[in-house]
This record gives sequence, structure tokens and C-alpha cells, in this order.
Amino acid sequence: MRSVSTPTAAASDRIARWCAGSLTPKRLRELVLAEIRRVVPFDAHVWLMTDPVSRVGTSPLADVPGLQWADLPRLGRWRYLTTLNRWAELMDSGTPVALLHERTGGRLAASALWRESQRDLGVVDVATIAFWDRNGCWAWLDLWRYAPAQPFPRRDAGFLADICSPLTEGLRLAQARTFVPDQPALPLDGPAVLVLAPDLHVRIQTSAAVQTLYQLNPPDDPIPAIPAAAYNVAAALVALEQHVPVGPAWSRVHLGHGRWVTLRAARISPTGAGEGDITVSIEASTPAERLDVFARAHALTPREREILEHLTLGENTRTIAERLVISEHTVNDHVKAVLAKTGSTTRRTIISRISGNA
Repeated sequence: MRSVSTPTAAASDRIARWCAGSLTPKRLRELVLAEIRRVVPFDAHVWLMTDPVSRVGTSPLADVPGLQWADLPRLGRWRYLTTLNRWAELMDSGTPVALLHERTGGRLAASALWRESQRDLGVVDVATIAFWDRNGCWAWLDLWRYAPAQPFPRRDAGFLADICSPLTEGLRLAQARTFVPDQPALPLDGPAVLVLAPDLHVRIQTSAAVQTLYQLNPPDDPIPAIPAAAYNVAAALVALEQHVPVGPAWSRVHLGHGRWVTLRAARISPTGAGEGDITVSIEASTPAERLDVFARAHALTPREREILEHLTLGENTRTIAERLVISEHTVNDHVKAVLAKTGSTTRRTIISRISGNA
């Protein structure tokens, strides 16, 4: 007798195939969202990639009907300040999926973020999924339901939990594919800086920031990636100041074509934390910053990463073996493993991918 595949099983299979493919992070999320909607109906979504170390959101993929652009900084700020069902707490507790209605016993007002969004959008539940592994945190996803819809049932949480692991690996590998060899370094015509008001609205930005952010924000995107990425790193700073940190107030963001930038937030605060404007600087990521993401995205072991660090310094097999007090044969075995994991054919290629230069 031929087995009959359920819609849920069929959706899981399709998602697993996409995760094992060669899609970009954005395209993978787009396809998966459409597949999730067939099984778990939702009215709005916010899906951000994250820096694997700081856990700060970077590249957003969002559609929130009813949300005005002017409200984005306010709600983004509360998303970082509200620890209930925040992705960082889910990661720390080992919980991949959480439902707001279930976690609050139906008293959604326990969530400051819900109180902020309810007055405008009528949210009845939020399903939050955190995507992390031993290499770091790669993304988080919020699915919102508006009235008159009912809260998410437990079976929806089960489906989301089932696809969490393959999606985490798929998102990590998609980030790994952003490192391509022989790409020119990011040109910055002067300092790239934004100044945000305490409520996170943009006050001013330098011309170099406008140029750089335009590259990160394709004109057809419904929500600009930056200042959205700047809002995230600034919101992370606010959370840090309020003693509910997600992580440090910086993030590394893929700019396209193998190029990465690092955003950092700092308070201009002559009178105390939380009262001054916030600067967000944007710089080309350093080789060390790129190497860290590269090693994590390819799931290198600590020893493989150590070998890779020495390779990027131009050291040969003999020198590496002497420094690490291991045999040359062992060094070569580790190099072969690194090349295999990263899909690189030569040492030169892998160094080019990490450096972003020819």
C-alpha cells in the first residue's frame, strides 16, 4: 500500500530540500515563509538574520500590515527590551519555539511589546522561533496573528519546532555561501555614520552612510535593510543600558558580493545613559571579523579554525606545525578538512574568500 504524505510532512520535506540547496539567505526565507503559511496561517511576519555572536538582528525580511514606517523604531526598541519570548532567552533556555498566548496564560499584556503593538494592530498571538546551534545564533522569526484569528494551537508550535533544526543549518550554510573569492574591498568615501535620536529615529547621516546603506537596501525591498539594521544595533545598545542585553551593540552585515560591514552603536550621553543621541558607525569588516563569521558559518572545529587563522597569516605547513607543536601530516589533514567543509579548492581561494580581496 502506498503511503500518503500529509500536508505537514510534505511541507517539511520541501523545506529540508531548500535548506540543502544553494539559495541565498533572503530567497530561502521567502520560500520557507510561503510554505509555513500553508500549514500555519499568520497575518504578519518579521524574520531577521542575526550576527552569530552578538545576536543582533541584521538583514530583515518583514511584512506587517497596518504598521506605519514611523512606528518601526518604537516597536523595534520594545522587541529588544521585552525579554518575554525574546530570541536570546529562547536560545539560552534551549527553547526553539514559544507562543505568546500560551506563555502568558492568555494575559498578553504581560508583554510590553504586545502592549505597544496591540493598540495599532490587534495582535492576538505571536509565535517566535529562534535559530541557533553550537556555532552561534543565526536568525529569529516572529509570526503574528491579528484579531479575529485565534491564537496558535500547540500543533502549530510542533510543526515549527520540527523544521527549526534543518532551517538553522540551512540559514547558516546560506550565510557561508556569501563569502566569495576575488571581490573588491568595500569603498567608503569618508566616514559612514548615522545619528539617531533617543527614540531611534534618524537625525542625520553622512553621505558615505547613504551610499553604503543604499547598497545594502535594494530599492524594491518593502522595509529598508538599513536604517533597519541601524535600528537593531541601536536597540541592542538600549537593551544593554537597561540591563536586559541581547548581546554587545554591534553586528556584522553581509552587503552583497562577498562584502561585509560592521555596525557599532554608541551613546552620545553627557548626562547619563539613555538620554543622549546614538551614533551608529558603519565600517568594512576587518579580516578577523570576517574570519570569525566564516569559521562559524562553515562549522569549523576550534582546531580547524586555529589552522585557518595561521593560513591567513601566510604561514606554510611547516611553520604552522612548529607553532602548534603538531606534525606536518596533521596540519595537512586539518587543511584538507577545512577545504572540504568550505568548498574551496586551494588555500589561496579560501584566503581570498575570507579577506574579500583578490
